[in-house]
Formats: sequence, structure tokens, C-alpha cells
Amino acid sequence: MKNIITIISIALLVLSCGSKTSQNVESQKAETKTISKDTVAKVVYENNYLVKVGDVAPDFTLNLTDGTAFKLSENRGKVVMLQFTASWCGVCRKEMPFIERDIWLPNKDNKDFVLVGIDREEPLEDVKKFAESTGVTYPLALDTNADVFASYAERKSGITRNILIDRDGRIVKLTRLFNETEFKELVQAIDSLLKK
Repeated sequence: MKNIITIISIALLVLSCGSKTSQNVESQKAETKTISKDTVAKVVYENNYLVKVGDVAPDFTLNLTDGTAFKLSENRGKVVMLQFTASWCGVCRKEMPFIERDIWLPNKDNKDFVLVGIDREEPLEDVKKFAESTGVTYPLALDTNADVFASYAERKSGITRNILIDRDGRIVKLTRLFNETEFKELVQAIDSLLKK
């Protein structure tokens, strides 16, 4: 953490040096020392994500509820949406019917689109019941130990989370919780990527 604070402090100092007098530079040095650990954590882990927009999405392989394997990297060239979810998550239950109606149903027959819900730490039978109770028909995968989740966000952080990945395998949008405005932006981003 100290290294991150030092790097940010140096970067802020370098950026400010071009137009500052030496007295102002000393003032800037003092200001950069007051950056708190919380501020640095927010810069590095927005919403406790370990990835950011522009990163190549970490690859993984998980089994779907129908027993088939899903490998993210095998879907390069397609627009991919990952949804981290679980039956015990009330916000997930609220969001999933919207994902079904506004994202999955309009795009499920598009060969250039993939949507996978990734269920966190639940057995197969619970995940099947969860899909039935929420009325979703999009594929759900089993992240039994939350290891895939932990490659995208801090292991102990919450869900629901959506990750939109472009045809090159790069992350273009990260969401957290269910916000109607943000959700509409996600739908628009998917539509835009599919037109490219």
C-alpha cells in the first residue's frame, strides 16, 4: 500500500511541476502526503473491483447448470456479459428479471452475444431452484468456491455485479448493485457493441 501511495504522490507532483513555482511545489508535496489509505483504495478498487474498464477480462472455465463447460476466452469475437449472483442476494433477485427481459430475451438468438450468470458458492440444485424462482432462462454457471469472483472483485465484497466485455476480451463496463439508470446504460452499451 505504501508503494501505491508513493507512486500516486510522485505522479501528482510530476503533473503539477510544469507550471508551479518552487514554493508551490513544496506546498504540493505537503498535500500529496495527506492522501489517505481510503482514498487510494477507492482509486485502485472502485466498488471493490480488482479489474477496471480497459483491462482484459480474466479468463476462467466454469460448468453451467446443464453440465457443459463455459470458457470465457473461447468467446473472443463476441460481446459477453457476466452477472455475478446468488440466491441469497435480494438485489440479485430484483435485477435478474430485468436482465431476462431487457438483455437476454432480445439478444439470446444473436450469435455475437453471450450472457452468463455466475452463481457464487451454491450447489447445483440450489442454483437450478434459484433460476426457476426468478424466472430466468439465461445460462447460469457454478462458481463453487468464488474463485472466479475473486479474480474480478475482492472475495468478501458483495454482489450483484455485471461485467460487460467487448469482442477483444476487454472490459467496457462494470456495475454494482441495481440502479435503473446504470442498468439502462448497460443495455445501451450492449446494443452499441453489437452494432459494431
